[in-house]
Amino acid sequence: MTLPVSTASAAEETAFQQILARQMTRYPRLAILDLYKLIYQAALGAEHAVPDVAAAQEWLASELSQLGAGPPEPIVDTISPDGCIVRVHLRPYMAAGGDPGALLTAFVRTAQEHGGTGEQLRRYWSYAVRLAAMGGLPFNQTDLLSFWAGVEAQGLPVVHHSAGYRDAYKPAYRVIRREFLLWEGLTKSKGDSYER
Repeated sequence: MTLPVSTASAAEETAFQQILARQMTRYPRLAILDLYKLIYQAALGAEHAVPDVAAAQEWLASELSQLGAGPPEPIVDTISPDGCIVRVHLRPYMAAGGDPGALLTAFVRTAQEHGGTGEQLRRYWSYAVRLAAMGGLPFNQTDLLSFWAGVEAQGLPVVHHSAGYRDAYKPAYRVIRREFLLWEGLTKSKGDSYER
């Protein structure tokens, strides 16, 4: 079983594989389902998560009111190889004085304006398959190809994090285009880079 795709560039593949390696280091309980969710977001952004602005606002307010403790995370986590798509982690964002309204605006704009494609998703998944084949991911290449065949047959659905990932890391973030984060006036915290 193979996943025939063209490689945009060796630099893109290397950059994305480095992102995947960082994610595995930070989140060792990341399952194949979580890998797919990450790659889905890197390619397609947040378009699946915004039925309307009022619902997005209610969801954010509810999540912020129930955050609780979580693992150490950067405020902004780059997830696409071109650096365009990021996860903004809510706990460190709010701790640094982030504005929920500005984040909501950036999130909604991303959902409305980001133009990712299924071909990007396929290409990024192929990078993960090759990384697994080289031993850079703790997954079997055959299992990754089989998982892909299943989600492709289902039309590349949106998924939730695995129970193990949710229990271990209590994920709370928004996926946005980096340019919208900057455009909304959100800045780095006191001399730090976005990612630590």
